[in-house]
Amino acid sequence: MPVIPRVVIAAPASSSGKTTVATGLMAALAARGDRVSGHKVGPDYIDPGYHALATGRPPRNLDPVLCGEERIEPLFLHGAAGADIAVVEGVMGLFDGAADSAGFAGPGDAASTAHVAALLGAPVVLVVDASRSARSVAALVHGFCTYDPRVRVAGVILNRVGSDRHERLLRDALEDTGTAVLGVVRRREEVHTPSRHLGLIPAAERSEQARGAVRELGELVAASCDLDALRAVARAAPPLSAEPWEPGAALAAAPPRPGARPPRVAVFGGPAFTFGYTEQEELLRAGGAEVHDLDPLHAESLPEQTGALIVGGGFPEMHAAELSANAALRGAVAELAGSGAPVAAECAGLLYLSRSLDGAPMCGVLPADAAMTGSLTLGYRSAVAVADTLLARAGTRVRGHEFHRTAVEPGLGSRPAWQWKRDGGEGFASATISASYLHVHWAGFPAVAERFLGAARAYTEGVSRG
Repeated sequence: MPVIPRVVIAAPASSSGKTTVATGLMAALAARGDRVSGHKVGPDYIDPGYHALATGRPPRNLDPVLCGEERIEPLFLHGAAGADIAVVEGVMGLFDGAADSAGFAGPGDAASTAHVAALLGAPVVLVVDASRSARSVAALVHGFCTYDPRVRVAGVILNRVGSDRHERLLRDALEDTGTAVLGVVRRREEVHTPSRHLGLIPAAERSEQARGAVRELGELVAASCDLDALRAVARAAPPLSAEPWEPGAALAAAPPRPGARPPRVAVFGGPAFTFGYTEQEELLRAGGAEVHDLDPLHAESLPEQTGALIVGGGFPEMHAAELSANAALRGAVAELAGSGAPVAAECAGLLYLSRSLDGAPMCGVLPADAAMTGSLTLGYRSAVAVADTLLARAGTRVRGHEFHRTAVEPGLGSRPAWQWKRDGGEGFASATISASYLHVHWAGFPAVAERFLGAARAYTEGVSRG
């Protein structure tokens, strides 16, 4: 049975310092020579970007809503293969689940950090913001340690501690609870990860700044926490019994025809399109596709013989002027879509394929115009395909996530990609195009990958035949 030392970094509430401690711990362990695997509970794309900088490994998400709880252990084992230790960063408060996310009805702790920790049999280290507390911290920690018998809280890291005296008060209070103090992090305003309207700024947008911030976080955690004790906590995790997830085995579709040219799939990335799950490209490659990553802020053309395109999520509104100025690439995307090549877009990709974004010309593939708004749309969604589309047959049900501050005004006669509201569908769809605000984790619904690959193969073979 696979034995991977692992620890979950959780907190009583959001903004307690989970990302600071988790990313810093990954960087500190990696700096000491450990092969570290980073994971994030939930649908978040941004924190895993910092994990990837800290570990040098692809980012990984663990979300029972998007992937099903039966896949959490296999996906963890797949992502952590070859690692000496895995660090899993939680989401929200330890026991806050999908029911606390707008638009989803489910069991109270579904997709919570506690839920994922229990599925992985992983010990939890609680990051407590102690900036406004003293002895009361003991009552808080005691409550979290005893609330759910499935979850083992192995210790705490006290964050934002103000002074030596403050630390002594906290340690004395916690001594009576029997909970180990594994670290004490002092207030340091100069070490942080900047944020904006949708949360943290993605690591890809900050380049060397982000690398420097991760390095400083590693130094902070190494100086403030007992790394040997944290390693011991991770090593206490029991063996796991599942088989690792394999992208090839997840695909039920027939393999490519012998001698056929593999479909070439362009996947947009770079600072404007940073939202994507690692397993999506792994499924594409396992299905025989050639995957080419492309930064649309700089590339002026698609790769030669591109047979399909994926434009994921991100922050195109922050780069609208640059994306619009790249008229050559916008024209190439419109030409590819017009030729019948499969094109899949999520959220930011939906905006990019529209006619305009905040008045700036975009690709014009979709009869729609997009603009920033003052309200946040956020939450899990249970969606159904209302007709046969590029990604799904009519009636197919998926679970996804929505996260944006923009709105799209569709033109008349548009066919929606999905429906989860009573008052109508969402997005745009045809046999060759699917563009929607819905983020779907393809590892949870591999039939989506199979359908996209089938369309990419068919298009590529049709072009090859001339």
